[in-house]
Amino acid sequence: MISFIGNRPVLQIGRHQVADYDTAWLDDALRRAALAADHEDFPFIADIRGGIEQYLETKCPLKLLQLEDLFERVRMMLIKIGWERIAEKLEPLAPPMTVSLVRAAMEAGNGFELAFFETLRAELTELRSAGAEEIHFTGLRESSLILRGAEKWNKQCEQLLTEIEGFLKAWHRDQPQNDRRLRLCVENEM
Repeated sequence: MISFIGNRPVLQIGRHQVADYDTAWLDDALRRAALAADHEDFPFIADIRGGIEQYLETKCPLKLLQLEDLFERVRMMLIKIGWERIAEKLEPLAPPMTVSLVRAAMEAGNGFELAFFETLRAELTELRSAGAEEIHFTGLRESSLILRGAEKWNKQCEQLLTEIEGFLKAWHRDQPQNDRRLRLCVENEM
């Protein structure tokens, strides 16, 4: 059977869905679990990833797969082949994802910047706990327009855009060192 990347199910991470993903992040998750289990020399990472890819592309009947459910399957596979200790240490890790801030701005509404920032803070916390480590943000300019209720770009929009960028930079910088760190990137929209 020939399979294409488009046959993979969409991954559900928090309230976000990732449809276009590679599988390099699975290598990272397996390598981290092997190191945590004191098996630095674990030789089967590429083979296990290949099995996961085959499952996702040819055997998975689901169109939408929760990230935690995928990792539970990987744990079961590791146990089945005799690597219980690595299965115990396996933590969900999401593929890099893109998040538009427009939805949060629309939910907050015109003039409710504090609600927007609180929504954004809650979303970042949820994504980190769900396994996200790399998030690319889009829609910052449009979000500024929505929150300011402006038809055209103006100084107030520019000021709010600077505040949003500052918030994301501060979040990125001020994360606890012992916690799962998020890599936050702002997509250039100019």
